[in-house]
Amino acid sequence: MGAMRDFKLSEDGIDWAVGAVSGHVPYRNIRRLRMSYRPNSMQTYRFLTELWGEGAPRLRIASSSWKSLVEQERLDRAYSAFVRELHRRVSKAAPSACFEKGHSPFLYWPSVVVFTAVALGLAALLARALQAQTYAGAAFIAAFFAFYLWHSMNFLRRNRPGRYEPDALPRDVMPAP
Repeated sequence: MGAMRDFKLSEDGIDWAVGAVSGHVPYRNIRRLRMSYRPNSMQTYRFLTELWGEGAPRLRIASSSWKSLVEQERLDRAYSAFVRELHRRVSKAAPSACFEKGHSPFLYWPSVVVFTAVALGLAALLARALQAQTYAGAAFIAAFFAFYLWHSMNFLRRNRPGRYEPDALPRDVMPAP
């Protein structure tokens, strides 16, 4: 589960604590923020804001939190309010900060290639199962193929790399209001 993570916005920066390690990053020292859609095994509707500041490690602010060993809690409203206020303060104090959305292009575009190759392979497998008249196998492959397309296309659509303005946060990488 990991150490407890705590983030607070102060007058001049963000105070953070991860387990026994803590620190303070002034807003003027924040050089980059990235927002993304990051589901995980226990929380399929999860968002992440990563923050890079001078003299601080990369901070990861998630839209969900562990309640117990097997349960996570969605914090959509609190996360949205926190991220909006963080952007407002950073844009005032560090106008040269870079605001990015989605995954790194170095990870995103190879993922698109792999997604396409797997989708084509599943389509070929489905066609072959239909040719062989193995309808039960074809139904199983079709169900898996539909789930794969739905889940992967949603992930890739939300995480397409790009930039945004801090006063217009991208809806694809924010919890629904």
